[in-house]
Amino acid sequence: MTVTDPVRVLETLVRCPSVTPEEGGALSALEAMLKPLGFSVERMVGREPGTPDVENLYARRGSDGPHLMFAGHTDVVPPGNEASWRHPPFAAEIEDGLLFGRGTVDMKGGIACFIAAVARLVEKGHALPGSISLLITGDEEGPGINGTEKLLAWARERGEHWDASLVGEPTNPDALGDMIKVGRRGSLTGRLTVTGTQGHVAYPHLADNPLRAMTAMLDALMGKPLDDGTDLFPPSNLEVTSVDTGNTATNVIPESVSATFNIRFNDIWSAQTLKAELNARLKRAAADDTLRPGRDAARFNVEWLGRASPVFLTRDQRLSGSLAAAVEAVTGKVPALSTTGGTSDARFIKDYCPVVEFGLVGQTMHKVDEHVPVADLETLTEIYGHFIERWFALADAR
Repeated sequence: MTVTDPVRVLETLVRCPSVTPEEGGALSALEAMLKPLGFSVERMVGREPGTPDVENLYARRGSDGPHLMFAGHTDVVPPGNEASWRHPPFAAEIEDGLLFGRGTVDMKGGIACFIAAVARLVEKGHALPGSISLLITGDEEGPGINGTEKLLAWARERGEHWDASLVGEPTNPDALGDMIKVGRRGSLTGRLTVTGTQGHVAYPHLADNPLRAMTAMLDALMGKPLDDGTDLFPPSNLEVTSVDTGNTATNVIPESVSATFNIRFNDIWSAQTLKAELNARLKRAAADDTLRPGRDAARFNVEWLGRASPVFLTRDQRLSGSLAAAVEAVTGKVPALSTTGGTSDARFIKDYCPVVEFGLVGQTMHKVDEHVPVADLETLTEIYGHFIERWFALADAR
């Protein structure tokens, strides 16, 4: 196999069933590809009590000068019902110019294209004035505990420093060249529990239905927009994802009800200020007696789940400008600089160096019959190659 061909590289990676947290042979395949290109390769295992161990990989070519990091993940989501797939999800079969398989888009395809781009530069004898590294995790699609965050800290402890990072997540909504991600909204998840008094539905005066208070409190959370957005961020958005009483009876007023919600927030807010705003809204709504006439304020509690993901924005013009210029040179398009979408491991990387994201078209990621046009793999490889040369040229000029 020649690693200058992204199709061959991707076929190899897709045939590794690396469903989180299994390595599935994907990191071993990368190691075998990278060492002949002059990369030193180390494998690191992330561990945390109560969670599965996760294998990660760090590879570096060069030892000095400006340091560019490519970051990505080889773990994939489960394929679901394999009988629903047109081709087996780990067979990497090509039909009508499309390469099918779990992870083709998210995001083994991006990794394959970056490796092919570096391999072509090496083959041509390009002497880049600096270092290139790959930081590859096996825990992006899972809890994100034993992957990139731990790998970054592990590498920093060994003296690694980076000047910029490119994450190869699928960022384009419709076609290659549409969009570069220069930041991400923050994410905050909470669970609201309202406690009432259980009772018979025929005797509501002897009970206190918590769903009445919950109705007002959810309206307080969702009814008034959190903000109108900013120049580079869309409006913050809160969505209720579940409401549950645990009640299986139709003639019993439940004792309590819980609702889980998630907010994707822009740079107007921090997790702390957002929590304060939501708690204030809930406190006012708890005192609303429109549906609970004559009763005291409802009893409620908010539990904040997991770690909040902070909002961030990359303002490094050399990084985003080099990538945008490379995209335009290859596709003729001027990409939009966006902060839309969900979270990614860029939220960890931004604490170490400027980071942007650019990869394949994301329309089939996580779906049955996930696939990528073979032509897009060649185009993305060309873009990555142009980007690497431009970024190092600007770095060397400085």
